[in-house]
Amino acid sequence: MQHEWRNWSGSFRFTPASTEAPAGEEELSKIVQRAAAEGRTVRVVGAGHSSSPLVQTEDILISMERLKGVESHDTSVREVTIKSGMMLREANRAFLDLGLALENLGDVDLQSLGGAIGTGTHGTGKRLHILSHHLIGGRLINGRGELIEFSMERDPDFVLAARVVLGTLGIFTALKLRLVPVFHLHRKEWCTHIEDCMANLDRLIEENRNFDFYWYPRSDEAKLRTLNFEEEEQRAIPYARCVKEMSGWSGEVIPRQRELRFDEIEFFFPAESAPACFREVRKRVKQRHRKNVGWRVLYRTIAADDAYLSGAHGCDSATISLHQNTMLPYEEYFKDIESIFRAYGGRPHWGKKHYLKAEDLKPLYPLWDRFLEFRQQMDPEGVFLNPYLGEILGCERAASLRA
Repeated sequence: MQHEWRNWSGSFRFTPASTEAPAGEEELSKIVQRAAAEGRTVRVVGAGHSSSPLVQTEDILISMERLKGVESHDTSVREVTIKSGMMLREANRAFLDLGLALENLGDVDLQSLGGAIGTGTHGTGKRLHILSHHLIGGRLINGRGELIEFSMERDPDFVLAARVVLGTLGIFTALKLRLVPVFHLHRKEWCTHIEDCMANLDRLIEENRNFDFYWYPRSDEAKLRTLNFEEEEQRAIPYARCVKEMSGWSGEVIPRQRELRFDEIEFFFPAESAPACFREVRKRVKQRHRKNVGWRVLYRTIAADDAYLSGAHGCDSATISLHQNTMLPYEEYFKDIESIFRAYGGRPHWGKKHYLKAEDLKPLYPLWDRFLEFRQQMDPEGVFLNPYLGEILGCERAASLRA
């Protein structure tokens, strides 16, 4: 029976021909082989938290909900292999039981860990990487239905391509991660005026393990969020008032519950140019969009990495993201601010809204062509390509697969 699928925010929906939940790699392999023989597409769905239509298909939608759990671990080297259907929240609890943790987390833990890795999900912190940085190996089913095992020792270039993969090299079945020892954090939230935040931005970023801020357009106030190790002295912020604080394991205090649902656009920028970009965004929002946009703009930082399609590839970065409450118009607002993002050389977050095509994206990623070589090797028939991916990657096969 066909059922409509919609993402977390409700901003896009579609009806696949079938939704399947394989119980293991052999069953998944047969599904992919059948799809390839019939000229059909296969996309994998996690929690549906992404705002971009990466999972959309008229053919076969795969849920990995039956592939969960810790497969193996070696705490002496802090390595864990998990089945790829685990949600971030579930993975955090499993890692905690082993005395291990992810280095960082995003603002929510609703996503599947495989989806978070595949889209380059990140938290904030000048010295902290995107979640994909933990990936050192694993297994996947390629576009021929073959089970492929990969590792940083044998296939370092492939791992760097797989760290932000958009579901185009194959379907992850197992993820091998190198983690860090479990740790506690002390979280504080502060309110201040945005001008005080910007005047002290460099210091706030430098002096805190995790730092970000929200700017509220209608009040011109900012909420600052700082997280530091419990044993470290907590620095005062004399121009702000502390409105909330808590302590606990990292997986408990970094993510927050979200009752309101929203759509989002987010871009990465070189760290040195991001403050100027934010100031221009603030000016534009106040000039054109303040009447219709009451929600927040978020500013975060990320350490440089070498994943091929990472927004932070090759440079320490900051991100700016816009939020708009679900069911309210967002396209005019997002497209207008995206023009500023592009002027500053921004790279889009793959799981959020953006309006760039392959010809816009290719110049932003030095190893773009190398990634596409891997994609072609792993999925020559385009089984994992939908029309949206065809547009952003420039892969003609996506448009002709069902012809």
